[in-house]
Amino acid sequence: MRRVIATVFLHLLFLGAAGAESFRTIVAGRFDISSSHQESKTLQLGYIDSAVIVLDADRRFLRGLEFELKVPQAYQKYRGSVAIAIYTATSSLPASGVADVEADRVGFELLPNKLQVVYQVPLRKDHGLKASPYVSIPTGVLSALSFPLVFRLMPVMKGLPEELEGMKFQLSAKPIVTDKGALRLVLRYPDKLKDRPFTLLIDDDVVDDPGREQILTEGEHRVSLISENYRNENRLFVIERGKVQEIIIDLKDPTPVVSIEAPENAAVYFDDTLIQDPMQAFTTEPGEHVIRFVVGDYSIMKSLAIRKGRTYRVSISIDVDIAESD
Repeated sequence: MRRVIATVFLHLLFLGAAGAESFRTIVAGRFDISSSHQESKTLQLGYIDSAVIVLDADRRFLRGLEFELKVPQAYQKYRGSVAIAIYTATSSLPASGVADVEADRVGFELLPNKLQVVYQVPLRKDHGLKASPYVSIPTGVLSALSFPLVFRLMPVMKGLPEELEGMKFQLSAKPIVTDKGALRLVLRYPDKLKDRPFTLLIDDDVVDDPGREQILTEGEHRVSLISENYRNENRLFVIERGKVQEIIIDLKDPTPVVSIEAPENAAVYFDDTLIQDPMQAFTTEPGEHVIRFVVGDYSIMKSLAIRKGRTYRVSISIDVDIAESD
């Protein structure tokens, strides 16, 4: 008869709430599930223990949850004596220790005849999860209102032996995330040039609201800022699935900047005006300009076509050529 019952409850069924239940359990620990922390977390449960599952507030990138339960090999001779129950908690729960719980049961299953069982629980209609011989996909979708969850191990018969009471079941949980992440842009303006017009592009697509996080597929992307009022910016960045990438862009004054590299004894003239400190970069207006270097009796002059939003480095080098002949 026991095996008939086990066959009936072969799959974990996420049914409508069966009504509130009250029970006492030992909370072994808590899983805090977040798309930004995707590594698996593990707890050791006894046959009367529970785990609490809490979701992060940002659930945009969550497709589902994966639970993996590893069953001690010695349990096989007692199979059918312990079940899994899933609840949505309606009362506050401690992080650990003995708890009196009020909750609605949404799933129940006798432990299957396996040493390892994996459940992937969908959290959205377009979850894209697929069942396999090794993974069970419940038919229902759990909403955000279902959390926190209680994953409970419970005996379904009396008079269990001491050997079973000492067994430990290993429960792991991790998020299943989409292939998308987000870009958060932080724009910092110069004091004297606030709120001037600019165009922002991500992968050549215009961004209408730069202050809003942009949802992007994982991989490499490019952000570009084009403006007559600020210096143009181009950045490459990488989006990781389920995570938010923050980029800070310091918007800069577009006035052209000129820096000069010259020998210490060189006199430098910019548009016939002597530069008092050639080592110090200076600003100028866009347009045609002339720079002249004078070193002793040697003089060299160059024209510069300077554009808005650009930085120019001008240098002079004096070399010595040596030619050897017979």
